[in-house]
Amino acid sequence: MALVAGAFFAGLSLDHVARAARRDGGQPYRPLDIFADVLAYVENGYVEDVKEKDLVYGAIEGMVGRLDPHSQFMRPEVSRALKEETSGEFDGVGLELTVKDDQLVVMSPIADAPGERAGILPGDRILRIDGAPTRDLPLADAIRRMKGAAGTKIALEIMREGFKVPQALTLVRDRVRTQSVEWRVLDSERGHVLVKVKTFQERTDTALKKGLDGARTQLGGEIRGLVLDLRNDPGGLLDQAVRVADRFLREGVIVSTEGRGRRSVEVERARSKDTEPSYPMIVLVNRGTASASEIVAGALQDHGRAVVMGTQTFGKGSVQSVIDLEDGSGLKLTVARYFTPKHRSIQELGISPDVVVDGGAPSARLEEGPGEKDLYRHFKNGAGPSPGATASRSVGAGSDYQLRTAVDYLRAASIFKGAQPPVGTSSVKR
Repeated sequence: MALVAGAFFAGLSLDHVARAARRDGGQPYRPLDIFADVLAYVENGYVEDVKEKDLVYGAIEGMVGRLDPHSQFMRPEVSRALKEETSGEFDGVGLELTVKDDQLVVMSPIADAPGERAGILPGDRILRIDGAPTRDLPLADAIRRMKGAAGTKIALEIMREGFKVPQALTLVRDRVRTQSVEWRVLDSERGHVLVKVKTFQERTDTALKKGLDGARTQLGGEIRGLVLDLRNDPGGLLDQAVRVADRFLREGVIVSTEGRGRRSVEVERARSKDTEPSYPMIVLVNRGTASASEIVAGALQDHGRAVVMGTQTFGKGSVQSVIDLEDGSGLKLTVARYFTPKHRSIQELGISPDVVVDGGAPSARLEEGPGEKDLYRHFKNGAGPSPGATASRSVGAGSDYQLRTAVDYLRAASIFKGAQPPVGTSSVKR
């Protein structure tokens, strides 16, 4: 579940919306009279006993299912699981899922979780869960089936490009602990560091600061070049994305959000406090870079703070608010679209890298995978490609060739005495 949300998954208060009468002046929610009549007919006349809560939940799921693919009614167990995931710990198999062409598709496996350990890759299609077909299965139902207590088994049937027949896998659910930030020194002599952000969850910015400080300690001096790896980062909490981008920007807009009819416009701006030095910086992206991670990449790109390198991102340009309901269920509702500092909407289009570098295995398996534009009922962009959205050059793939190319660019920046690596001036070939 790739979300930009705290109540943006913190932001808009929807109480006034829920209490409001219809805008046309009619009676509030008069169609509910019809719903109540149908519910009564079913409860009293259906051939078998039915549970009222199951009927109501099913009706709500049907209603929300008429919206965009990121809006979702969550039954209590799914709502609890979402909160666990944003805290960084939950029971399951550790697969970020989406739906493409009515099929359940893996966006990204979480590192060192049962799914990754079983060899599941981005772009894999899950055809069956415990023997039941997944075609036309709502994403919320698929997620609910994947959840379960640690130690319990789940049987999956996987299809992958190159497979002649589906592969059957049996996984044992485990406690998944997502460490949102990892780092390592790439070149101690040149002061180059790699930071990988896997997801934007609670305290991601704190973990990022800790990683940068740890790198400085290991280097025994300042960082002189940074690769920020956002590949296969499905997103997460909006406030954490803003804080991460803010760490590298001294001033200016980071992101703006606009609700229906451009109401409820909110603008997040950078602050000068605790900003990192202006060392050369590369941001790595790919098709699995979505939502909150696209906000970071877009902000750093628009401000010219970093060179964005890799392949086109997912293209999720909407914001979800999570509303807790009184029985423990929840509503994840798309409430706004977001825009980069130059007011670019990345909905459908994604972020176009400054330097296109094809990815090597295994991340390349998602490069032709599902994007926002492939999802049923997705929002159309409306504006068309943004000016300058065509990337400047393309270079070949290899064994994490994207990272090696980023390192080469940082070395070039060192030669040019700290200037940002040049973009759009010449071709790069292997």
